[in-house]
Amino acid sequence: MGQGIALALAGRRWEVRLLARSPRPLPPPLRLAADWRDAIARSAVVLVATGDDAIGGAARELAALGTVRPEHAVLHLSGLLDRGALAPLEPSGAALGSFHPLQSVADPATAAERLAGAYAALEGDDRALAAGERLALALGMHPVRLAPDAKVLYHAGAVIAGNYPLALAGVAERVAREAGVAPDVAARMYLPLLAGAAANAALLGPARALTGPVRRGDAATIRLHLAALEPADRELYRMLGRAALALAREAGLDPAAARAVERALAG
Repeated sequence: MGQGIALALAGRRWEVRLLARSPRPLPPPLRLAADWRDAIARSAVVLVATGDDAIGGAARELAALGTVRPEHAVLHLSGLLDRGALAPLEPSGAALGSFHPLQSVADPATAAERLAGAYAALEGDDRALAAGERLALALGMHPVRLAPDAKVLYHAGAVIAGNYPLALAGVAERVAREAGVAPDVAARMYLPLLAGAAANAALLGPARALTGPVRRGDAATIRLHLAALEPADRELYRMLGRAALALAREAGLDPAAARAVERALAG
């Protein structure tokens, strides 16, 4: 993510300097700065793009350099931790906070495209929030301010949205194989459906985008599904079905049909 943000900003004519202890190949035009103190002194914003468990150590190392000043804004990229992870930099007087891009970037070269239109969760003191908003807008992102004590719950939502659909795709693939679908086909056949559902949710919102037997109130189909599934998958289906039923009710499912679905899911 750090390289991706750097590439995206460089593409927008920001001057970007990368600092790292271990030299590694970087995609052009990125280069490692030879002099950390000079690089920090010439920067307005410092991003700590490490894993969560390394943020505190990076903050201590930056503090030891003595070049972070009150006019700097230092932001880390953790979705879970708040500005407290940068506590070693408190004596510097710099603005401290967090900037979490709510997007998955597997290849830095695709970051500019992937980040544009996505959301960025911001947390920290007022100057850090302002710096984060400037950064988000430069990347074409939508900034959202969070209170420090909201980050854990916010990050749980990010995991549900960004990771668990892939877990569900894996379950669907396995169920398809159990139904006799060739493994190479099973690995791909549900992905367009997943992409279509996500596109519909982006356009309409989850409740209005919901389709399928729960939305139709088709209790008989739900019972057949539950009877065919293995016990662990049956419980997963029930749990997700209850969440889908809440959306279906929000979208206007007939109360009698909703009760029938609820009974079917209860088994």
